[in-house]
Amino acid sequence: MESTGIYKQFSSALEQQCGSRLGQGLTVALSGGVDSVVLLHLCQQYVKLNAEITLDAIYVNHGLSGNSFEWQQFCEQLCASLNISFRTVSVNIQAQARTSLEAQARDARYDALDKHAAQNSTLVLGQHADDQVETFFIRLKRGSGLKGLGAMHATTQLASGRFCIRPLLGIERKNIEAFAQIFGLSHIEDESNKNDEFDRNFLRNQVIPLLKSRFKGFVPSVIRSISLLQAQQSLIDEITQGDLVACRHGKEINISSLAALSHLRQCNLVRAWLESKGVSMPSQKQLTQILQQVIHAKEDAQVHVQLRAGSVKCYNGLMYWVVHEATKLVDIPLSDLATRTVLSDGRILVLIEGKGIRRPLESESISIRFARLNEKIKPFGKPGRNTVKHWLKEAKVPSWERGAKPMVYYNDTLVAVAGILVNADYASHSGINWQVEDAKK
Repeated sequence: MESTGIYKQFSSALEQQCGSRLGQGLTVALSGGVDSVVLLHLCQQYVKLNAEITLDAIYVNHGLSGNSFEWQQFCEQLCASLNISFRTVSVNIQAQARTSLEAQARDARYDALDKHAAQNSTLVLGQHADDQVETFFIRLKRGSGLKGLGAMHATTQLASGRFCIRPLLGIERKNIEAFAQIFGLSHIEDESNKNDEFDRNFLRNQVIPLLKSRFKGFVPSVIRSISLLQAQQSLIDEITQGDLVACRHGKEINISSLAALSHLRQCNLVRAWLESKGVSMPSQKQLTQILQQVIHAKEDAQVHVQLRAGSVKCYNGLMYWVVHEATKLVDIPLSDLATRTVLSDGRILVLIEGKGIRRPLESESISIRFARLNEKIKPFGKPGRNTVKHWLKEAKVPSWERGAKPMVYYNDTLVAVAGILVNADYASHSGINWQVEDAKK
């Protein structure tokens, strides 16, 4: 591929992947390797022709090689020679069980790039077609499904909302190296790339060259297959999102609606539902356990499927995702009727004017307390007097949520459970009440 051909393919991909965000700036993830160096030069050439776009680069120093400081200096000098704004970020990687060093370095790199790039800038990454083929084989080795075999996407979005693009993903390594040679672009060589103990290096150095020599056009063929897999996954995602809308009940899933779907659609729905909550994908064994317990459970059964970050539970015909709460709820004395009060778990207690309870007298102190479930109260509009636990159960509040409901006291008298009930003796049509907002709002 001629050098002009690489630039045309790159610029077309850049515009397609970035779209209207181009004007918000580009941040190149610069490692000093041939792919990122060529990427930096291509971005610089594009910006020269589009002066309204800002360009900078970030080098992430993992500290895993004795040469990392020299690579940092190389990247700094390169950017200085090109008059491109540059910064370096050092990360400290601690070895973790059951997680590869390569994966830890990648996660730390993305986190550092996200934190230190300009607010609205798009991260530009240097992965190319050969990297995509390697990723495909790594996922194949792990037994990944359709989504995993789709490998890397040209455009992705981090949890923070920042966009990442890979405009070289359709260009082979040999063409990138040829571009660097034509224009005399120097770059660094990471000695770890020769270490075949890493799965990716073994594929890169031993397996894929053999396949390339045997099968003409091997890399483009695999890239086409990956593109088809991604398209098929997109179609499945559309169907799954429709199922998710049909089965949602607030933040939860209606179990009867879930049970009416085919098994494959049930699996996809549960995965999508958990993914929407930021939960790592469950294993096939865990997914089977969730569906078996949720769909076939009796109405009063205590369903509890434990995952790493939380658990799947059921109550009153609904499936819940329950996060492990490390924060202890602390009682709060209120010196005045604040419009918004932050609870110890980050939720917000919002004061509302109108139907609720009467305002406190000067002699009455206000406090917010938790987990007094055996406290008795006669709610407005309800017959008799009973425990808070009884009334919350009647209101169909799941058992694991009851202790977290804010209970409002005037002195030592329970006058309301925020958003649920008010004490009949304190009820007022022109009073006050409280509602709880999640911390994310």
